[in-house]
Amino acid sequence: MAVSTQVPYLLRAARGEKLERPPVWMMRQAGRYMKAYRELREKYPSFRERSENVELAVEISLQPFRAFQPDGVILFSDILTPLPGIGIPFDIIESKGPIIEPAIRSWEQIEQLRPLNPEESLPFVREILQTLRREVEDKATVLGFVGAPWTLAAYAIEGKSSKDYTVIKGMAFKESAMLHAFLAKLADSIAVYVRYQIDSGAQVVQMFDSWAGQLSPTDYETFALPYQRRVVEQVKATHPETPLILYINGSAGILDRMPKSGVDIVSVDWTVDMAEARQRLGPNVGVQGNIDPCALFGSKDFIRERILDTIRKAGNRGHILNLGHGILPGTPEENAAYFFETAKQADKLLSVHA
Repeated sequence: MAVSTQVPYLLRAARGEKLERPPVWMMRQAGRYMKAYRELREKYPSFRERSENVELAVEISLQPFRAFQPDGVILFSDILTPLPGIGIPFDIIESKGPIIEPAIRSWEQIEQLRPLNPEESLPFVREILQTLRREVEDKATVLGFVGAPWTLAAYAIEGKSSKDYTVIKGMAFKESAMLHAFLAKLADSIAVYVRYQIDSGAQVVQMFDSWAGQLSPTDYETFALPYQRRVVEQVKATHPETPLILYINGSAGILDRMPKSGVDIVSVDWTVDMAEARQRLGPNVGVQGNIDPCALFGSKDFIRERILDTIRKAGNRGHILNLGHGILPGTPEENAAYFFETAKQADKLLSVHA
C-alpha cells in the first residue's frame, strides 16, 4: 500500500495501513479530569450549552489536543444531542445525568416522531466539525460521535440512566413490535446524522452502543445488531470510504458478533485480552483499545508496560490505541500526558524491550 503522508496518522491506521506505532486518543479525553475543562464548566454550568455552543464546544474539543497532541480529536458532544431534532427533548443534570420527560412508552409517541433534519436542528454540529478540521489541519484526525439505536432507545424509554434496564427490556420481551418500530426510526435518523457529520468534516465516526453489553447474545442479535447494521449500511451506501468504529461497554460476551454490524473497527474494552480479541474478531476487522482506565492511576512503569503489552498483542496494522472506556474523572493529568507520550514513542520502546 502506498504511504499517504498527507493523510492524518489515525486515518491511515483506520484504513488498514501498516504503521510503526499505533495512533492514540482517549474516549472522553475532553472532560472532567482536565483542570481547564473544570474551570470552563464553572463558568458555563449547562452541559448542553457547552456542547451546543460552537465556540465552547470547539474550545473543549481542542483542550486535550493542545495539551497532549493526540492523533484523534473527537467532537465534544453527547449521544443524546440529535434527539430533540426528532421530537424527544432531554436535559442533562450534572449530578444525575440525562433526563428525558416524558419517557417514550407508547405507540402514539413513536408515531409522532419526525425524521431528523440536521441542517435545521443541528447546525452547530456542522460549524464545530468544520472549525475543528481547520484548527487541527492534518496533525490529527477529526472524529465524529453518535449513539447507536439500542442505547438511545434505552435512554428514551427508561427516561434516565439505569442499572437494570427493566423498562426497555420489559418492552422488548412484551411489546417487541413497538420497540422494533422505535429502533428502526432511530436507526434511520442516526444514519442521516452520521452522514451529516462526515459531510461537515468528520474523517472517522465512532458509534457508541454503551448499553448493548447488557443484552444476552440472543437479544443483542435481535434488538441491537440489526439496527447497528441498518445505520452502517445506509452510511456506507453514500460514504463507503469513511471508517466507522463501534464501541460497546461490557462486550466480552458478544465481541465475535460485533463485526456483523459492518463497521471497520471494533473498540474493545479491557475485559478481553487484546491478543484474544484479535483472534476472535478475525484479520479483516481493525481494533481500538483496550487499556483499563484505572491503569492511569498506576505508576508510570505500570502505565508503560500496559501500553507496550497492548501494542504487542494488537500488532502493527489496524490498531488504534485507546482506553477500554472513557478516561475517569480524577485521573492525574500528568498520567494522561505520560500515556500519550509513551504511546507516541512506542516503536522505540518496543525495540529496546524486544
